[in-house]
Parts: sequence; structure tokens; C-alpha cells
Amino acid sequence: MYWEEEKECMPREDLEQLQLERLQSTLYRVATHVPFYRKKFKEMEVDPDGFRSLLELRSLPFTTKDDLRENYPYGLFAVPLRDVVRVHASSGTTGAATVVGYTKNDIKNWSSLTARVLTAAGVTKDDVVQIAFGYGLFTGGFGLHYGAEKVGASVIPISSGNTKRQIRIMQDFMTTALVCTPSYALLLADTMIEMGININALPLKYGLFGGEPWSEGMRAEIQNKLHILATDNYGLSEVMGPGVAGECRECTGLHINEDHFLVEIIDPETLEPVAPGKTGEIVITTLTKEAFPVIRYRTRDLTRLITEPCACGRTLHRMERLTGRTDDMLIIKGVNVYPTQIESVLFEIEGTEPHYQLIVEREGRLDKVTVKVEVVESIFFDQMKKQRLLVEEIKKRMATELGISVDVKLVEQKSLERFEGKAKRVIDKREL
Repeated sequence: MYWEEEKECMPREDLEQLQLERLQSTLYRVATHVPFYRKKFKEMEVDPDGFRSLLELRSLPFTTKDDLRENYPYGLFAVPLRDVVRVHASSGTTGAATVVGYTKNDIKNWSSLTARVLTAAGVTKDDVVQIAFGYGLFTGGFGLHYGAEKVGASVIPISSGNTKRQIRIMQDFMTTALVCTPSYALLLADTMIEMGININALPLKYGLFGGEPWSEGMRAEIQNKLHILATDNYGLSEVMGPGVAGECRECTGLHINEDHFLVEIIDPETLEPVAPGKTGEIVITTLTKEAFPVIRYRTRDLTRLITEPCACGRTLHRMERLTGRTDDMLIIKGVNVYPTQIESVLFEIEGTEPHYQLIVEREGRLDKVTVKVEVVESIFFDQMKKQRLLVEEIKKRMATELGISVDVKLVEQKSLERFEGKAKRVIDKREL
């Protein structure tokens, strides 16, 4: 099922020609209208009019989040403010907010791209879509809202929070598709079970989740508890918001909307391209953004490209679901570890729950990691020997599969904090 079949199934040769033409247009746009890029091109002796091949992309400068902050609020806009019909921004909790703008045409394209993602996951005009992402300056809520309306579905713009009300609305309004973070989907599922709700009686069929990395184990847990097909989608405010990529019903990677975004996978240390199929940092160049085009934006997100054909028939390359971010990475005794790797190990161990927390501290000159993991109630009624065996099993699996030693603390169900937005899995006390 496609939203724009002629674009999603375009022959690769035609797609690459379209990408080149759109890249040439974007380079002209930023060189003409954005002083930041004009200066960068001059410093690097880049001729924006001289591009004849996509292979020349590597000669262009990177753009980072710091660049966006330093040009706060409108320094990177490529159109006058009178042509900007929408402004979104990050929270700015780790520095100045990053501000992005959209022209009327940008909003039209954004709606079409999120419509692609929704349609690929199975959503049609007959569905009722409950959007439990936050609205406001955050791009998630509005991005998927406009896509769902474009598909013709009925939209419930409930926003995030108020879990019991979310569930009541889901029951009363006959929700068939849920849009939120995967961790919030699990919180909804657990709350329904706690309330004694018969999940089989809900018309819910689809879950479209994004906003944070999540493992296959968490997908299985969500599908099992909510009895839905759970698909992943990817986007970030700096290049548009949701709609950059999304899974089809095959669930074998997220199809990248390559007619609108040119992607590279680089080694975050050397900044050179990785070998085909290897994991690295995804770098995105926008090809159709008018108000806020970005060149080679370093996302800090880690993934790999999948170029093998997908059974769905789309020719768009796929990206593997995120394994984490370069700035989420923990270096423990020289080993790089991401929270999602720890999550994957825990999901495979019987008796553990899908809720955990990592506490990183420094003892002397060494880092120490403690994994707090919720376990089923029966574990605490068993003999102490069984608890010790579970702790030893978790430690052994971490050491074998991740190459690190950790301390493990078993905690009761529902004792760790739940989050309605992105889950905060890591408490790094080394920075305090």
C-alpha cells in the first residue's frame, strides 16, 4: 500500500538524477540566501554552481546543532520571515533552542511525507488516529497530524500525558492507530492491564512509534500487550520533523524518503564514509526545504543503510532502526555501549520487565555501571538463591554479549519512574 507509488517505487537511476537536480537547486538557494553557508563555501573553496555528481557531496561542509544554535533564531533561514508560515523549535534544555521554519510549500511536502509513513504502516482513510505526541513547538504532534489528515483518517489530537484519559478516549472514540513514543505505548499498555481493561475489545490495530531508539524486544512486548502491529518512524526537527523515514508492514528497516533527503553514513570519529552496510552516524542533506534547507546535517543518530530490495516493492533505500546516538554512548573501560544494547539483553532474560535504568558513577579512576531492572513480583517471593541466580545471569549476559561488567539491582514492578515522552534511561553522575 503506497501513498505516492510513482515516487516511492521510482527506478534508482531516475531517483539519483532527481536527487542531483534538487541538490544543485538547494546549493544555489543556500549560497544565495544564507550567509552562513556562503561563508563556509568560500572558506572551503566550494563552487556551489559546479556540482555535477552526487559523489561530490563529500566536498561540502557539515552542519551541526551548534551551528544552528549560534545562528539563533533566524540566521539560517533561506527566505524572508514573511514567507515563513510556521516556526518550530527544540526545547533548548542543553543550550539555546534550535529554531526551524516552514514555507507553505514545506508544510505541503511535510504532510505528504508523513502520509507516506502512515500509509506504509497500514493507516487508511477509514482509521481513527490518536496522536499522543506533544503539540506545540515540538514537531512530532503536528507533523503526523497533518499527514493523517492528508490520508483522510479521523484525527484525535489528544497530545501527551494524562494516561487514564488517553485510555478512556481510546475506548470511547474507537481509536485504531496510536502515535507516540514506544516507552509511552508500554506505559499505556501496563496501565490498561492494571485497570483490568480487555485489550482484545479495543479496535486498536496499528502503533506508529518514534522519538527515541527502541529494540526489537520492546517491539515484541508492545505488540504482545496491545495486540497491534508496531512500526518505527524517524525524523528530527532540524531537517523537518517526522516523515524522514518509516517502516512498511514488512518491518525490515525504515524506508528513507530519498527524493527529499540525501543521506550519508559516516564514521563519527574520522568523518569519512563507512563501508557499505556498516553502522555509523547518519548525515542528512535536505533537497526540497525552502525556508530552512540544511547541508550535511550531523544528526548524531547511529544506524546503517540497507540497500537490498524490500518485499513491499519500494525502491527507496532503508535505514536500520537506530542503535543509539553518539552522545548517548557510554564508554565503560574502553568499551562503547548504548542503552538499547542493554535493553536487548534484558528482554531475553525471563523474569525481567521492560523497564530499566542505568546509573553511571566514577569510583576512583574507574567508571561503574549499575543496572536497575524491574522484575516480576514472583521473584521477590522466591528464595534469595533464585534472586542471586537472576542477578548472576544478567551480569554474565552483559559480560558475554557487551563485553562489560555491571552491578545489577533488582527492583519491584512499577518502582522506576515512567515517562510520557522520551524515556530517561541513563543517569550519568560523572558529570555532577
